[in-house]
Amino acid sequence: MESLLAADGLLALLALTAMEIVLGIDNVVFIAILTARLPAPQQAPARRIGLTVALGTRIGLLFAISWVMGLNTPLLSILGYTVTGRGLILFAGGLFLILKATREIYDKMETAHTDSSAVGRGSTFWMVIGQIMLLDIVFSLDSVITAVGMANQIAIMVIAMVLAMLVMLVSSGPIGGFVERHPSIKILALAFLLLIGVMLVAEGMGTHVDKGYIYFAMAFSLLVELLNMRYRRKRARPTRQARPA
Repeated sequence: MESLLAADGLLALLALTAMEIVLGIDNVVFIAILTARLPAPQQAPARRIGLTVALGTRIGLLFAISWVMGLNTPLLSILGYTVTGRGLILFAGGLFLILKATREIYDKMETAHTDSSAVGRGSTFWMVIGQIMLLDIVFSLDSVITAVGMANQIAIMVIAMVLAMLVMLVSSGPIGGFVERHPSIKILALAFLLLIGVMLVAEGMGTHVDKGYIYFAMAFSLLVELLNMRYRRKRARPTRQARPA
């Protein structure tokens, strides 16, 4: 505990908490997209359960870190590619994310929704929770490996994950509401998930992709879309004012 309260310990805690929040953005977006298909009263509980399960998965993997690191052990070699347990998990998770994001984009672009109640059709509460739990395992792998690389104490890693999850719990509602209110942002969020899915598949096949490029592209695209939204509101305002009373 003394080393945790020392300057080095606090600095590691702050840095790791910030990194965990950044790494959790894709998880929050994915949960927001999935829970949007549920009836409104079920969305907030589903988000809370999803993020709580994500925290439990991260802490569980953290205490099983020797097993997590053992996932990098080569299992077999196929056409020059070394297959590992971690690679299989990332590949399967990325493929699922690509299929899910593609299906959601198709649903938004090609399916006619005549009323808001149709949004939740075909999705049940526990079906959504199950999908969140599956992807939580994939997202948690990188989170735990990053934590191990940035800190030496289990206590610092656990506290950082709890703090980051509290921030995500508070922000998940506003983020989910904002995404749901703006169709263009929702399509952009689905495109982010599609991009992350492709990155996970590439990682699973042994090709390392620097996440910094991915997050920069996401931030830049979001900034451009926010500017477009402001521009559209500015153009629509004179039109509304010109209408006769």
